[in-house]
Amino acid sequence: MSNMVAGSDKVTPIRQQYLSIKRQYPDSILFFRLGDFYETFDKDAEISARELDIVLTSRNMSKGLPIPMAGIPHHASENYVAKLIAKGYHVAICEQVGREPVKGLMPRKVVRVVTPGTVVQPGMLEAKRNNYLAATIVKGDRLGFAFVDITTGEFRATQLSAVDNYQLIHHEITRLEPAELLLSDDASEQLVFTDRVNVSRLAGWKFEASSARQALCDHFEVSTLDGFGFREDGLAICASGAILHYLRDNQEGALKMLTSLTPYSSDEFMQLDTTTRKNLELTETIRDGRVRGSLLGVLDYTVTTIGSRLLRQWINQPLLDVKAINERLDGVSAAYADGVLRAGLRAELRAFGDVERLVNRVLAAVATPRDLGALRTALQSLPLIKTILGEAVKEARARESDVLVALNKQIEEHPVVVEILNNAIVDDPPVKLDKSGVIREQWSSELDSVRSSSREARDWIAGLESAERSRTGIKTLKVGYNKVFGYFIEVTKLNTGQVPQEYIRKQTLVNAERYITPELKEYETLVLNAEEEMMEIERRAFAEVCARVGGCSGQMLNTARAIARLDVLNSLAEAASCLNYVRPEVVEEDGIEILSGRHAVVEQTMLSGERFVPNDCRFHPKERVWVITGPNMSGKSTFIRQVALSVLMAQIGSFVPADVAKIGVVDRIFTRIGARDEIHSGQSTFMVEMVEAANILNNASVHSLLILDEIGRGTSTYDGLSLAWAIVEHIHNHPRLRAKTLFATHYHELTDIADILPGVSNYNVGVSEEGDNVIFLHKLVPGRADRSYGIHVAKLAGLPKSAINRAEEILTQLESKGGRVAPESGPQHQMTLFPEASRLLEELQELDVNAISPLQALNRIYEWQRRFLKNGR
Repeated sequence: MSNMVAGSDKVTPIRQQYLSIKRQYPDSILFFRLGDFYETFDKDAEISARELDIVLTSRNMSKGLPIPMAGIPHHASENYVAKLIAKGYHVAICEQVGREPVKGLMPRKVVRVVTPGTVVQPGMLEAKRNNYLAATIVKGDRLGFAFVDITTGEFRATQLSAVDNYQLIHHEITRLEPAELLLSDDASEQLVFTDRVNVSRLAGWKFEASSARQALCDHFEVSTLDGFGFREDGLAICASGAILHYLRDNQEGALKMLTSLTPYSSDEFMQLDTTTRKNLELTETIRDGRVRGSLLGVLDYTVTTIGSRLLRQWINQPLLDVKAINERLDGVSAAYADGVLRAGLRAELRAFGDVERLVNRVLAAVATPRDLGALRTALQSLPLIKTILGEAVKEARARESDVLVALNKQIEEHPVVVEILNNAIVDDPPVKLDKSGVIREQWSSELDSVRSSSREARDWIAGLESAERSRTGIKTLKVGYNKVFGYFIEVTKLNTGQVPQEYIRKQTLVNAERYITPELKEYETLVLNAEEEMMEIERRAFAEVCARVGGCSGQMLNTARAIARLDVLNSLAEAASCLNYVRPEVVEEDGIEILSGRHAVVEQTMLSGERFVPNDCRFHPKERVWVITGPNMSGKSTFIRQVALSVLMAQIGSFVPADVAKIGVVDRIFTRIGARDEIHSGQSTFMVEMVEAANILNNASVHSLLILDEIGRGTSTYDGLSLAWAIVEHIHNHPRLRAKTLFATHYHELTDIADILPGVSNYNVGVSEEGDNVIFLHKLVPGRADRSYGIHVAKLAGLPKSAINRAEEILTQLESKGGRVAPESGPQHQMTLFPEASRLLEELQELDVNAISPLQALNRIYEWQRRFLKNGR
C-alpha cells in the first residue's frame, strides 16, 4: 500500500479518497460505500473474503495496479458486519454524504465504527443477555473497573484493592462476559485470560485521571463527580473515562444513552470465582456452553427480554443483605400465592417488548419505524398491567404486597408518548424508513399538502385513459409508464390518423406509437417530485417524533426497569409453583438447614418415571466439615452441588427445591470439583487442583461455603490422602476459616479424622447389596462407607467381562496380601501387575509427575511402550 501512496500520480481520485479515510481507521475493516455496495480493498478485502466466504476480485483503482477487492450489497450489510464482529474485528462504515459530486467525486465519511462492545443493531445482539463494553486499569494493589451496555444505558464502575488484582478482574470478566475489554496499550498481558473476550488497546493518556475526569464532567455537564459517589482521583474514574473516550471515537451517538454513572461494590454481593461459576453451571453448561441445562435455564420463566437479562444478573450476583433478600422473597411470595396474578402478568408482559433497548435506539437516532411501533405497543400494555397489579395488592398479605405496591408506583403509563406515537405513526409501520407511508395523515400539514397534490395528480392520470378514449374515439388507446420515458399515451398504428394535434410523438414501436402531452408531463412531474418530497418531509417528521419521544426517555427507562423486576419476581414464582419449591428462611445467623433438598437442575433432566431422591443437609451448631464417602454414581457430587445451588438460589431471592430451608447468609461459595488439565498453561491436573485448593484456603472465611470433591486424587494415594487430611485440618482449625464444608472423597481413611476433630462428621451414601447386585440408594446417612464399588460401576459402564473378573481377583489379592499381586495360576505368559524387577518400573518410580507437562508425559509413555514391545519388558 505504501508504494501506491507514494506514487500519487498513479492513483485514481477515488483511490486517494479511500486511502485517506483508511489511514484514519487502520485497525478497522473499512466498508467503503460505492453505489449499492460496500466495498473492501487490499488486506481488508482478503480478510473479508476469508471470513465472510465471499469472492475476492480485483479492480484497477491505481493505474496499472490491480487492487484486491471484495464487496457486499448494502442492504445485507448487517448480517456480514455481525459475522465480522463475532470474530472480534472492528468495522468502519463509510457512507456517501451529500447528493451531488464535488469535483466529480461523491463526498464520503465514516459514520460509525462497529466493535464488539458498541453494537446497537438488533440483529447483532443477543436479546436475553447484555452486551457489555468494559475497561480496567491496575496500579499496584488498586484496580479500577468499569462497564457499560450502550443498548440499555447501564454504566457502572468500582475501585477494588487486593493482593491479587488480576484474579479479581478475571472474576468480574467471568461474571459479566463483556463483548469487549479496553486496556491501556502498556497494560499487562495477565489481564487477558480468555479468548472469549475481545481486547482493544487504547493510548495510555485516555486512562489518565485528569483526562478521564474531564471527559466525564463534560459529558454529564457537572463540575465535580462527588454527586455520583466517586472520589475524583479514583481508578474507577480512569476506567470510566476510557470508556467515554472510546465511545466518542467509535460510536458517538451512544453517548446520549449514558445519563448516569453508578458506583458498585463487591461487598454488596456474594463473591463467586471463575471456577465456582463454571462448576455450578449457573448460566451455561460445562459440556456445550448452552443455557439449557444450567440454573438459568431452569429458573427462566420470564416473558420479556429485559426480564431475562435481569434474571441473569441476579444469578451472577447473589445478595448479602438479608433485608434486600427478603424483599425479593416477599415479591415472589405475593406472586406465588396468586395464580391469577401470575397468569395475568405473563399474558400482558409478553406485549411489553424490549423497551430498554427500544428507548436507547431512539436516543441514538438509529430507531426504525418498526421500533416506534413496538414501543407504542409496549406502552399501551401498561394500564392493564397496573390494573392487574392493583387488584393483586388488595388480595395479598400486607407485608408481601409492599414490593408489588412499590413496583406499581414506579410503573408509569406515559400517555403523552402514546398519544404522540398514535397520532404520528401509522398502525403497521414498515421495517425501514426507505419509502413514504410511515407518518400518519394530519400529523404534518406540509406533508398532507404534498400528499394531496400527489393524490390529485395520480387521480388525473388514472382517469386519463378513459377520458381520452371518449374524447378521441380511439377504443384501443392506453396510458402507460416506464422508467425511461415516464408516462405516455399509446395508440396502435391503425388509429394514428385519429390522434389529436396536441399529441407529441415520443417513441415508435412496431405496431404502435407513443405520445405525450404538455398536461400529462406536468402531472407526471407532480407525481414523481412528490414522492421524493414526501420522503424528505417524512424523514424530518420521523426525526422530530424520535426527538419528542426521546425527551421522555428517563421516565420510560425507569418503567422498563420496574417491569423487568416484576417479570423476574413473577418468573421465580412461576418456577416455584411449577417445580414444587418452598420459600427459604434467610437469616443473619450462621447455619444451613435444608430438609428433603433436591438438585434444581438434575431433577429436571431425569427421564420420565424416574424420581429424584431428596436429602437433608443440616449443620449442627458445632459441625464445620462433612466428610462424605460412597461409591461412584451414588450421588455424592450431586448432593454437594445441590446444597451450593440451594444456598445461592435463596440469596438471589428465589424459592428452593426442598421441603424446608433455613439459610444463614454465605459470603462466598467455593468449589473444587472435577479434574482437568490446563494444557495451554502447562499445568497438570494435579497442579490445577492444588491452585484451586490454595485459592480456597487463602480467601474463604467463616461465613463461606466450601464444596470439595475428590481433593488429592491427582497424585499418588498416600500423597493425596495426606493432602486431603491436611486440608480438612486447616479448614477446621484455622481461626479465620472454619467454613461450612462438604468434602466428598474416596479416601475411606479420611473418615478417621472425625474421631480426632470435633467439628468433623462422617456421612455416606447408602448402598443395598442383593447377591451380586448393587443398588445405589442415593440417600445420605450418618457414618462412613466401607467400600467403593468401583468394579461394579465399571461393569455398568460395559467393561469386558474378562477384565471385570480379573479386576475382582486383583482386588481380592490386594486386600488380603497388603497391596501385592501374585501371578495368576494358568498360562505362564500371564504377567503380574507389577513385576518384581523391571527397568521400566524403576524409571516410573524415579519420575516426578509434578514436574512434567502432559505432553512430556505422553512422550515418556510412548517411549516405554516402544521399548516394551521391542524387548518384551
